[in-house]
Amino acid sequence: MKTESPIKRRLSRQIHVGSVAVGGDAPISVQSMTNTDTCDVAATVAQVQAIADAGADIVRVSVPSLEAAEAFRAIRAQVEVPLVADIHFDHRIALKVAEYGVDCLRINPGNIGRDEKVREVISCARDRGIPIRIGVNAGSLGKDLQRKYGEPTAEALVESALRHVDILDKHDFQDFKVSVKASEVFMAVEAYRLLAAQIEQPLHLGITEAGGLRGGTVKSAVGLGMLLMDGIGDTIRISLAADPVEEVKVGFEILKSLKLRTNGINFIACPSCSRQNFDVIATMNSLEQRLEDVRTPMDVAVIGCVVNGPGEAREADVGMTGASPSNLIYVAGKPDHKVSNQDFVDHLEQVIRERAAQLEEERARQSDNLILKTPA
Repeated sequence: MKTESPIKRRLSRQIHVGSVAVGGDAPISVQSMTNTDTCDVAATVAQVQAIADAGADIVRVSVPSLEAAEAFRAIRAQVEVPLVADIHFDHRIALKVAEYGVDCLRINPGNIGRDEKVREVISCARDRGIPIRIGVNAGSLGKDLQRKYGEPTAEALVESALRHVDILDKHDFQDFKVSVKASEVFMAVEAYRLLAAQIEQPLHLGITEAGGLRGGTVKSAVGLGMLLMDGIGDTIRISLAADPVEEVKVGFEILKSLKLRTNGINFIACPSCSRQNFDVIATMNSLEQRLEDVRTPMDVAVIGCVVNGPGEAREADVGMTGASPSNLIYVAGKPDHKVSNQDFVDHLEQVIRERAAQLEEERARQSDNLILKTPA
């Protein structure tokens, strides 16, 4: 069941956001953005940490003022995850956060004023090894592009992005990534496809303002799924009107479904029917909540009856098949033992955690053997 993804990814130029490689052959990174008041340092640090604990590789923080830049300095000192500063219009903020240890600047060079301001920001980014993200959004296209196209279109998004790219090219700055986001799925997908054929830099994917948790998850999965299947995309952000931690969870689920990234448990669970011998839905709700901290890539099958249960369980690291009078637990694809319906969730959680620990030990041994076999 653990097959490699058949997707052939677009080969892009690799940049580094702090310690995280983006583009090239690096894994597709998952990021989110804080929604706290940045000047509330304690609240923002707590949210950055919660996002990082959920598995995010990169966290973006809005820095709308010089006051917020000073708060960013305090935030940077308290967290380890790479941070992107989201900045609009004021080049002085970009210079400040660069001084304070930002890992990436989200700032559109065409929107920060005179050429000397642009030159100053680019020079600072180059000297400090800080990449830039160009971020184009259908909701904030320039007035001339709105007049030219009449309404937001994929072509308008790409033209806007390429204007900013041209500025960086003029200054011979190539360490950047680009996003062309829209809330309309087809527009966003077409824009990314057009842009992917015209630049070599990494692409930051997202369906902007996608909606609430349910609707936004569906729109993001559809839009990003189409692009990722094309091999397009080097880093992703799921934009939900929800807790940012949920964005990270959804992002990893999308990547896991396409076998592009592994992070934690991949659950295989039946929707349940009258054949079930235990409450599958309640069991899954409990397991997902209890096992959020497990980062070991593994498959867990929870199937309510013996029709599909044994087949799914044999392909999983841990599986449970509903049966009468006792449910059957599989470990490493083999029937291992039986368990009754009495308090079985506690037991199943323990089995999963033990199997996760075994898998980590096996991976550690394989890694050690690989190091020993590598010629000096």
